[in-house]
Amino acid sequence: MVRRPAVAEGGGTPFEVWATDQSGTGGKLYIYNGADLNDNAATALPEVIDLNGAVSALCLEQTGSAPVRAHMLAFNPAHTHGILSYVASGHVVFLDATTRVPLACIDVGLQAHAAFPSPDSRYVVVANQNGKLLQRIATDYASNTFTLDSSATLNLATCTTPSGALCQDDGVTQVGVRPDNAPICPVFDSGSRLVFTTLRGGGMFVVEATATPMRIIAEYDQATVQREGCGGVEARGKMYIDSGNANPPASHLYAFSLSELAGAGPYPPNTPAPTTIFSQTGGDYNSHGLLLNRAKQGRYLWAADRFANTIEVVDTTTDTPVNQFSLADKASADPAPDLMDIAPDGKYAFAALRGPCPLTANSPATNNAVGATPGVGVIAIHQGGLSGKLVAVAPITNPSPPFSCATVGGSPTLTERADVHGIAVRRK
Repeated sequence: MVRRPAVAEGGGTPFEVWATDQSGTGGKLYIYNGADLNDNAATALPEVIDLNGAVSALCLEQTGSAPVRAHMLAFNPAHTHGILSYVASGHVVFLDATTRVPLACIDVGLQAHAAFPSPDSRYVVVANQNGKLLQRIATDYASNTFTLDSSATLNLATCTTPSGALCQDDGVTQVGVRPDNAPICPVFDSGSRLVFTTLRGGGMFVVEATATPMRIIAEYDQATVQREGCGGVEARGKMYIDSGNANPPASHLYAFSLSELAGAGPYPPNTPAPTTIFSQTGGDYNSHGLLLNRAKQGRYLWAADRFANTIEVVDTTTDTPVNQFSLADKASADPAPDLMDIAPDGKYAFAALRGPCPLTANSPATNNAVGATPGVGVIAIHQGGLSGKLVAVAPITNPSPPFSCATVGGSPTLTERADVHGIAVRRK
């Protein structure tokens, strides 16, 4: 098949959409021509890379162990390198984005839930989830040199905050502050100095990632920042951070003033106080991914809710919710949108749609992450981001003989294992 350039409708920056199916041992990477997704996602033919092949072989060679469950995906600022993190193992893999060749594999320990690159391209910060560590990898993309800097590591289970509190509750002398400091997502500010580190049990740390070792400059408790946040977007001098508890279901969005965090710190607990933009409880809520349409003045922020199948729209000029629209439609009755990214021209967004047997982040008590159509959802953006519509799904499938899905309430018998989570748009 002859592929045409991945150019947005009407011309513009060529792009690809990368997505990871985390089912199977190493998972698979799907790479779509952006224009093919825009035109007819249902028939778009992706390049499919079995990560159990060259990637696993490289990790075995360089670390002595194989990576398990490709979970998150990111690109360096120049989009020359892809970065895969493996949530069921501690591997972070760097790939040449053009040739798809794996270049380096680093094992950081128990679980690499997310590995995000700094905007200045100097390093990557890794959320080692069950290791309860925040770790730093020095990056030189020009020479393909990637080095774990052990001297930078911040142990979130055993550290003490600048106020003298325990970073994580010990259940005796400190209870109800930060009960579980497994880091979920390390979100960078545009200056590459600060990393907003969300925590599984609630609370958050703002960390000076350029310090050695990395140091906490602002600390928040679980009453101020709710548990299981991951989405983060900077806009108009603010950092937007979400949280999305699975059981009981909840969805929250906060805004932190970056100018109030510009000093060396440290700051008193829960200072500067965030603005709570919305707090949704008592229903089918579970937000995870955030998206900002920078191509359209960056006014509207989207918060995807995988349980409710909705997008909450926030006006960043006023920090108020201004719209909510459903993605459940003809293309999918139950899409379960998770992480999202956007085409360079701002006309389409792309969402990772979860599968019927989600391997991560699902509570069997609520089935908050269960979806019916695993794949890449194509969302047409209307009115500069004030609204949108799921117009197509590029299906991703991993068929299986009937099996009992233990991660879903009732352990249903299923024949589909695909579960898409990582997604990122790459400019070519």
